[in-house]
Amino acid sequence: MHKSVKALTNSYVLHNILLMNEVSASALLAIRSWLRLEQAFTAYNRDLQHTFGVTGSQLAMLRIVHELEPITLAELRKQLTMHPATLGQLIERLTKQGLVKTTRSNADRRLRQVVVTSRGLDLLAQAPLAGPVRLRSVPTDHERLLNLAQAFEEALNLFGLEKWAQ
Repeated sequence: MHKSVKALTNSYVLHNILLMNEVSASALLAIRSWLRLEQAFTAYNRDLQHTFGVTGSQLAMLRIVHELEPITLAELRKQLTMHPATLGQLIERLTKQGLVKTTRSNADRRLRQVVVTSRGLDLLAQAPLAGPVRLRSVPTDHERLLNLAQAFEEALNLFGLEKWAQ
């Protein structure tokens, strides 16, 4: 789209937003922001899948395992508050791709430890650092992160999605 057409479209959209009542206009802006976020995640996941053969969730799990390794699956479940089946599927996919390795813990043979393989380390070195896991690596202030966490919790509530949140 030509820049002048895009600018005209944006000014038309903004003009229409200003004509609405404040709540409707604010709701529309929130919806547009959410859609941008959804579109960015979709494009990011598509790019990761095409370039590296992993999803954003798999890459995030790989980064977290690398930060905490060696870590047991039980410890990962506690720290991430993920459903055990979801976590198990993520780790299984990473294992099949040769990106992580699971072994029995020496301390307790019932527990499985997860570590990143050299192939996983190579992928981590090449893949972009984006998505929620990036929050652990970029400098930002504590209050901004708390505000973001609160905004996500409010989004769950306002979108009526709380019953589906784990």
